[in-house]
Amino acid sequence: MRFGKVGRFIDQIIRQSGVNRTASDFKAAPLSPALLSKHGQDGSGSTGMMSLKVFALLGAGASGLLSCATVAYSSDEAEHGLECPSYPWPHKGILSSYDHASIRRGHQVYQQVCASCHSMSLISYRDLVGVAYTEEETKAMAAEIEVVDGPNDEGEMFTRPGKLSDRFPEPYPNEQAARFANGGAYPPDLSLITKARHNGQNYVFALLTGYRDPPAGVMVISASKLSV
Repeated sequence: MRFGKVGRFIDQIIRQSGVNRTASDFKAAPLSPALLSKHGQDGSGSTGMMSLKVFALLGAGASGLLSCATVAYSSDEAEHGLECPSYPWPHKGILSSYDHASIRRGHQVYQQVCASCHSMSLISYRDLVGVAYTEEETKAMAAEIEVVDGPNDEGEMFTRPGKLSDRFPEPYPNEQAARFANGGAYPPDLSLITKARHNGQNYVFALLTGYRDPPAGVMVISASKLSV
């Protein structure tokens, strides 16, 4: 790389002087160390200036992309109604973790209330081990359900107690049965609900705590609730 710079410098001197010389003429006359040092300084300066220009362009591009993303996010939120509040979750810190007692209570609420309509078909019982329950507790919980398995050696299906590798049971056998039982509405699966909604956990919490009694004089459709 250094010899390439020297060669370009020699070619520049030839063009400026207007004298045609051969390469052997320059081989016979060694270059001055001071001249080479000056050329190296000029090259370093131009390289530094080029680096500054590149960083400036990258910064401008990143700022433009960030602005476009902010505008797109705001317009997307506007299309889906009012933005939900931002709650001070204790696990939002860099070194924070989930409250395992809270996860256990949440699973109990799901079992007693939500599981009658909503499925969590992508979650297995083993996912609860070490998170909300011990392995023994989870095995006992899984054994309470019956799972259709098979076929056996005779080619017949059979039922067995659940185990850790089994997924949570679904409340309805198919979508049509779910819609029929809920007045035409299809309860969404809750396995990835915080990833499937805008603003994730804030949206879900605002929705669950946003139900109120209807104002006086307002008629609410049967089998529905008023959420604000």
